[in-house]
Amino acid sequence: MVNEYEIKKQICEIGKRIYNRGMVAANDGNISVKLSDNEFLCTPTGVSKGFMTPEYICKVDAEGNVLQANGNFKPSSEIKMHLRVYEKRPDIRAVVHAHPVYATTFATMGEPLCRPIMTEAVVSLGCVPVAGYARPSTSDVPDAVEEYVEHFDAMLLANHGALTYGETLLDAYHRMESVEFYAELLYRTAQLGSRKVLTPEQVAELYEIRRNLKLPGHHPSDADWTTAENAICSLCGDACIVKKALHVSTK
Repeated sequence: MVNEYEIKKQICEIGKRIYNRGMVAANDGNISVKLSDNEFLCTPTGVSKGFMTPEYICKVDAEGNVLQANGNFKPSSEIKMHLRVYEKRPDIRAVVHAHPVYATTFATMGEPLCRPIMTEAVVSLGCVPVAGYARPSTSDVPDAVEEYVEHFDAMLLANHGALTYGETLLDAYHRMESVEFYAELLYRTAQLGSRKVLTPEQVAELYEIRRNLKLPGHHPSDADWTTAENAICSLCGDACIVKKALHVSTK
């Protein structure tokens, strides 16, 4: 079992990665790891994620109360968002929040990442919804996130950034990379003109591949979309590719 100090070092390493890749600026972003049902490590507020050492990392309980913090370090002001993810998804062990440029561009437009133009994105992410606008560092943020956390492993935060989570810290970080790559592809292909979008039949085949691979995490294609009441997302309306693909697969 990895000891707590090693996990703190891993958090610092991921902080450097998101900083060096331009996914955060200045003191933006936050990272957390679940140690137990009542112990969570998290990055401090007001520091650059690219220059942290293990001594910077704080520990909080499930209510966000500080269990351990060195010097003047205080837990991230967005820790409540992380804790809501852990509360609603017992399978999750790590959360990453960042402001990658392309993904945040779509977040500021209120536009989900939902056009199936790349097979890997369809299999790994399905689509990436946009959680509603929420005032930073308030309970509005976890409330907005809660709507999508059960059925998606990544989401955009309206006018804010992106949020990813996973069974390991590396999984959570890799999902952030995937979200940003997907967003950049959507942006760049838009500059070239009309995109070649996969058909519902092709998307349904990719969903079947995902099921056969038994990939970890939650995926929108796993949900029950048979009725309007069961719909887990309404951002795309009748244009929703997930609903179309699932309709094909049930014929």
